[in-house]
Amino acid sequence: MGASQAIYGSTELLQIADAVAREKGLSKDSVLEAMEQAIQVAGRRKYGHEHDIRAEIDKKTGEIKLYRVRTVVEAVENEITELTLKDAKKIDKELELGGEIKDLLPPIDFGRVAAQTAKQVVLQKVRDAEREKQFNEFKDKIGEIVSGTVKRVEYGNVIVDFGRTEAMIRRDDLIPREVFRPGDRIRAYIHDVRREKNGPQIFLSRTHPDFLGRLFAQEVPEIYDGIIVIKAVARDPGSRAKIAVYSKDSSVNPVLSCVGVRGSRVQAVVNELQGEKIDIIEWAQDPATFVVNALSSAEVSKVVIDENKSRIEVVVPDDQLSLAIGRRGQNVRLASQLSGWSIDILTEAVESERRAEEFNTLSQLFVEALDVEEVIAHLLVTEGFTSIEEVAFIPVNDLASIEGFDDNVAQELHNRAQNWLEGRQKENAKKLKDLGMDATLIQFAAQNPAIKQEWLEKLGENKVLTLDDFADLSTAELFDILPGTGLSQEEAGQLIMQARSSWFDGEEPKA
Repeated sequence: MGASQAIYGSTELLQIADAVAREKGLSKDSVLEAMEQAIQVAGRRKYGHEHDIRAEIDKKTGEIKLYRVRTVVEAVENEITELTLKDAKKIDKELELGGEIKDLLPPIDFGRVAAQTAKQVVLQKVRDAEREKQFNEFKDKIGEIVSGTVKRVEYGNVIVDFGRTEAMIRRDDLIPREVFRPGDRIRAYIHDVRREKNGPQIFLSRTHPDFLGRLFAQEVPEIYDGIIVIKAVARDPGSRAKIAVYSKDSSVNPVLSCVGVRGSRVQAVVNELQGEKIDIIEWAQDPATFVVNALSSAEVSKVVIDENKSRIEVVVPDDQLSLAIGRRGQNVRLASQLSGWSIDILTEAVESERRAEEFNTLSQLFVEALDVEEVIAHLLVTEGFTSIEEVAFIPVNDLASIEGFDDNVAQELHNRAQNWLEGRQKENAKKLKDLGMDATLIQFAAQNPAIKQEWLEKLGENKVLTLDDFADLSTAELFDILPGTGLSQEEAGQLIMQARSSWFDGEEPKA
């Protein structure tokens, strides 16, 4: 560097940086970095914005050095900020492409405008550093409960003051009929922290289900210690909530521990939530037991689980129906949210009526399809048969073991069921032929047990006649064609992808 080393600045600069860092709660390095950028702005004002001007502050002495920086390139496009390797070697033989040459500039006199600009840059950088510190501080606190003071209320949203920062509780995140005024102390759950143009935005909630769980963790030492685990929470904020708890220690009752002596622990949570009623449920791995527990005080007579549809049917005595459902369906809705199962509530009378109707419908099917008397049809339904296919494919010996049947009756029922199925297959084949369905789609359906034979007729009626037609369908279109068939979205997508695989058999996939 040909110019003599011009040094200016003093330890006073470091003292200022120290004072700002302490006042704003920032690191000294971030403040010095802001000052360097402010000096660079002033330098560009003096020497021209086209130059790459950089400033360095010695962190030990406070000395300031101002440089013009040029980059070593193969072909110069900008003579002000670039130079060739040949010219660079004249200055420093060790320089390579991509290297930089720093030309020390003489001290500059900070004029009023330059000084004001530098001050603004420093203040802006300090503000940015404060915001970054706030973001880093609170992003790690998501999921925690914090306390603050209500600063103001804007359009129903509550602004909470934490001293050096603010957070917001939107109207939807406040418990209904809850009123706060400036100066009130408030506790809330941090559920989101976002970077936005005007700085980090911290969003709080008093309606979030995890707020209830965190409150219990503060009141119940066994939860804090990990002996009791909160498995699930469901809330109707301000009205009612359910919390499922489980104890890792068999000697510790999770429900009694959460209730506390004379209800002291749960009452503290209820008071914080403006009187919200809380049902404390013992979690169970068995879905049926858990759902029965989740329905709280309602008496349950019978539970039927449909795992494929994640649905549970609960039968209750007639006088327990309103209790099981709850006011406006609140009890069953919260129980469903808590357990993750769809819950249908039926009375014993309705369930008995429906069971009788199903019994009669199945009996009639066997009477007509197998040409048997009602007593035989009733025996088949009683033994659990629900379709002609089951009668056709069950071993004859198993059929003969039914009380009231012998080998001859069993063989005859078996033959009649198979004859009925063959007749239906021929009838279906004729329908599909009349519709013009291609053999490729029929064969594809035969190879996929998930596709029921009766679906083919619906596909044909909707002009889906070839395997390519089927492969061209979207999941939504397949649902429209086959509503109420029990086909899940995942199954529909898998079938369509299987059909599309035929496009690539023996050839490169097309884009």
